[in-house]
Amino acid sequence: MKKDHKTSNSNCDIPQSELDRYEKLDREWREYNIAAPARRALVDARLYKVSDLRKISQTELENLHGMGKSAVARLKVLMNAKKIKFRP
Repeated sequence: MKKDHKTSNSNCDIPQSELDRYEKLDREWREYNIAAPARRALVDARLYKVSDLRKISQTELENLHGMGKSAVARLKVLMNAKKIKFRP
């Protein structure tokens, strides 16, 4: 049986107006290929660019709903490259 990919959209439960709002705010995260759930978590936490990550601790980042281990690892690499540290 062939799977219908039109119904397998992971964003199907999120209204288009919300997706549009995130798209306006998560541009930098999309450029760094951060996964959509992690991008939404960052935007919800009012973290719009790498330099904003200095406002929170690593534990706070890891506890954001939608933030996975891969996204955390990628963000830490970006922070190291820009010499940015988490809040203690």
